[in-house]
Amino acid sequence: MFMGQFQHSLDAKGRLIIPSKFRELLGDSFILTKGLDRCLFVYPKDEWCLLEQKLKTLPLTKKDARAFIRFFFSGAVEVEIDKQGRILIPPMLREYAGIEKDVVIIGVSNRAEIWSQKEWEAYCKEAESSYEEIAENMVDLGI
Repeated sequence: MFMGQFQHSLDAKGRLIIPSKFRELLGDSFILTKGLDRCLFVYPKDEWCLLEQKLKTLPLTKKDARAFIRFFFSGAVEVEIDKQGRILIPPMLREYAGIEKDVVIIGVSNRAEIWSQKEWEAYCKEAESSYEEIAENMVDLGI
C-alpha cells in the first residue's frame, strides 16, 4: 500500500528520485499518467491492468466516458526506474502538472501521486479548511 509524503526536486534533465518505499511497490517500471487536480497518477503495472479492465466497461456511447478515457490514456506512459532510483517525467506531463523543480510525492492506497510543491500546498490549504465537512460526507459513500 502506498502511503506517506515525500519531498524531492527534479534535476536539470527532468528526472525525479522515487522514494525507496515506493520503488519496492512499483518494480522496475510502472505507468505514469495525467491525474485529477493537476497531479500525476503513478500505478504499478498490476493496478494499471485492473483499472484498464474497469475502464473498458465504460459505455462508448456516453460522451463523458469517451472524454475521460481519451484524456487518461493519451497522457499515459510507461517509465523505468534507473539505477539511481530516478525516473524521467516527460515534458508533456510536467507541463500538465505544473512541475518545474520542487515536487511532493504522496501515497494514496493503490497508487502514488506526483504534485508540484506549489500545487500541493494550494490543494492542502483549500482541502484543510473543509476536511471535517468532507469527512462527514464520507458517510454517504458508506465509510
